[in-house]
Amino acid sequence: MVCAELVFASLEMTTAHLIIPSQPEKGEVTERQRNFVLKVAAKELKEDEQTREQCLARLREWIHQNRDIQGCILDDRFLLRFLRSKKFSLHMTQQMVLKYLNLRKCFSHICSGLDWKDERFLRLLNEGYTFPSPFRDKNGRRVVLTVLKKFNTSLFTSTDMARAHTITYETMMDDEETQVLGFNHVIDIAGASPSIITMWPPNEFATLVKWADQSFPMRHKEINVVHLPSMFKYVYDFAASRVSQKIRDRTKFHDTLADLHKVLDPPTLPSEYGGIMSTNEMIELWKEELINKRDRLLSYDRMNLLSDQGIIRRRTKINDADSLNGSFRRLHVD
Repeated sequence: MVCAELVFASLEMTTAHLIIPSQPEKGEVTERQRNFVLKVAAKELKEDEQTREQCLARLREWIHQNRDIQGCILDDRFLLRFLRSKKFSLHMTQQMVLKYLNLRKCFSHICSGLDWKDERFLRLLNEGYTFPSPFRDKNGRRVVLTVLKKFNTSLFTSTDMARAHTITYETMMDDEETQVLGFNHVIDIAGASPSIITMWPPNEFATLVKWADQSFPMRHKEINVVHLPSMFKYVYDFAASRVSQKIRDRTKFHDTLADLHKVLDPPTLPSEYGGIMSTNEMIELWKEELINKRDRLLSYDRMNLLSDQGIIRRRTKINDADSLNGSFRRLHVD
């Protein structure tokens, strides 16, 4: 087991550092970490104390006055995830709050009752399908691994897949350091079954891809795709057409682990990927975070959006279902 002394090597975070939720880091290290986060927040988000307090007050007032919003969480930590995601633009933040609540309402089978103790989620987690590393990368970002070959389509459904990601992301988004520094995704598609694609209802997949990009207040700083088979290229092309150009630009492809290691420190990865801690050890540390956030996530069910009339929509020329079905027709799955 890696000890708690594995922390920041320098203020500039030139190496990975370990997160141990049940064992706070020493005060000196915490202060270094805090200063680094404040530096990034000021540079990338234009965040300072005055901006933060003014925007929080105005956002709370808007929520109180909005008759379509019911039971919204109003503490700083929850509201800051939206403000930081939209770099403290109040109008854009308000729209994201509405879209987030609408996502939770329209996809309640995915977004409600987010209990990590759910048997199906636990089975997926213990299989090692998706989980964050306890190590942040050199830029302080949470590293999230998704290993598609661990998803057995004969045992799990598209809803199970979506809920696994939702519980994972909602838990991590409740951390202010992560809200500022963002996420580094590692998606390993080697050995994945083509039935992962065809198990999704086309309309639901198309809508989720688009809405998640617009509604979830996450800073996706890097997306590293490893071992992309040609049969999944069609799905990537479709998904890329539904997300922002920024997300497309931040997506990189790696044919080998050696290529991945050029952009991501091996210690942030499980030992199976060249790191120093096994997948099982990482998952057990992740469970400590899930325990700490369980009640928090379940409390989100009290939020509701009575009407989506306040959401500003842009027309799209893409027919989601037809486009995705066209991709599916290229696949021949037994």
